[in-house]
Amino acid sequence: YVVEDMECSHYAKAFDAPHVPLRLPRAKKLLSHIQRTFGTLPFCRRWLEREDGGSSFINPKGAKQEKYIMGLKNLVDNGIVTAYPPLCDIKGSYTSQYEHTLILRPTCKEVLSRGDDY
Repeated sequence: YVVEDMECSHYAKAFDAPHVPLRLPRAKKLLSHIQRTFGTLPFCRRWLEREDGGSSFINPKGAKQEKYIMGLKNLVDNGIVTAYPPLCDIKGSYTSQYEHTLILRPTCKEVLSRGDDY
């Protein structure tokens, strides 16, 4: 029995996110940053707070996001970004979740569960 519990720190842009006119300038700026830096790959809030905004390769001159919490909440509320709170089975413990099924062969690895958004 697993429940979503504790403060959420991980998010991902929805693959089939609706086009919603955003009124908050910070939400627009954050969505642009998320699309450019992460696409539909999951990210955590602490990456947004890094000097490179989560990727020194994509943002070499820095793209630290500041005062983004309300913008992120707006994106989640509009269904553009999905929040992934920690999964807990016993109070205070953590449960892991894997996204792919792999076969490890002697000379290579094969991903069996690759989806359209990977």
